[in-house]
Amino acid sequence: MSIHERDQIAIIGVGTTSFRQLFEKKDATHSAYDLAADAFALALADAGIEKDEIDGLFSARVPSYIRMADVLGIQRPKVLNGFDGAGRMSGVSLQLAAAAIQSGLATTIALVYGNNGRSAGAKYGGETPSPTGLYDASYGMTSPGASLALMWQRYTETYGVPDGALAPLAMNNRCNASLNPDAVFREPFDKQTYLDASYIAEPLRLLDYCLINDGGVALIVTTVERARKLGGPVVVLSATAGRGDVTNFYASDDYWLESSRAVAADLREKSGVGPDQIKCVQIYDNFTPTILFSLEGFGFCEPGEGWRFVDQDFESPDALAINTSGGHTSEGYMQGWALHAEAVRQLRGDSAGKQLKDVDVVQYICASPIITSHIFRRLE
Repeated sequence: MSIHERDQIAIIGVGTTSFRQLFEKKDATHSAYDLAADAFALALADAGIEKDEIDGLFSARVPSYIRMADVLGIQRPKVLNGFDGAGRMSGVSLQLAAAAIQSGLATTIALVYGNNGRSAGAKYGGETPSPTGLYDASYGMTSPGASLALMWQRYTETYGVPDGALAPLAMNNRCNASLNPDAVFREPFDKQTYLDASYIAEPLRLLDYCLINDGGVALIVTTVERARKLGGPVVVLSATAGRGDVTNFYASDDYWLESSRAVAADLREKSGVGPDQIKCVQIYDNFTPTILFSLEGFGFCEPGEGWRFVDQDFESPDALAINTSGGHTSEGYMQGWALHAEAVRQLRGDSAGKQLKDVDVVQYICASPIITSHIFRRLE
């Protein structure tokens, strides 16, 4: 079977609020429902379809999928569900939407995400999500950043990594965001600025951390057959793969490697596309070490070599393009959702960030307790 025969699911519309405008309104408070609804309206307009053509709805991060459906005026969809606010759910939601369409449960599904983290005063700490969460909490280990900091500390000592090795990733995100008018932070910085930034959970600095901001993202997914009738460019979910990894990841020297390699192999078998054919990748980056672990796990470089791999000139035409709209550390923390929108825009040629020429395949990667990865392609 050729990869073209596998391409049955299309993303016909994407919508993202202006994260920068929302961030600048310091005194404003926003509802997660309203943010998701704004993104949904933008995605509908982008797709060029009417709301009554939607027959499935998945929501994420908003408190109630029932309330979300009511807000949008989609009261009797064929499929309806809601997902929590964990970033891993962006990839999972798209996988399940594709499966629902392929099984005939629905034809056109809207995926909407609303994040009012800044308005709600989110701190991303005080939780006990890991397998040994209650034990960890007794030592104050209750934030994702602290877990990633310990992982990175172990990595640096194992492989002899110098201080500042994550700077190229933080600088790349900001450089790409400088081209994106909707990114929260757009001012590029140099390595010394990175080194001078405060530690949040040593050895991770402020510029290694994702943002806390408000925003909404929506995707509209349907069959390729229907997408072709709309007349616009057709971007497809060419292949997707995933695997749970509920090991106690921060205490492991694995860095999600075993599970990531399994997902990468599955994805390559399904798509025929491997890292040597990828020029652009959108990587879930709650913290910059996650990018590096993802590159190693998905075969872009060998274990222990990621820090050397990212010490590159990202402006070189031969460099792997990573997080072209600015990623979670600069564009905004939409927990993977905006990275999906950027993958689609990159293939359509209308990215607001660093638009590549002649890119025909984009990969999405999320390394987390549920690892997901997709291959997106543009059909001719």
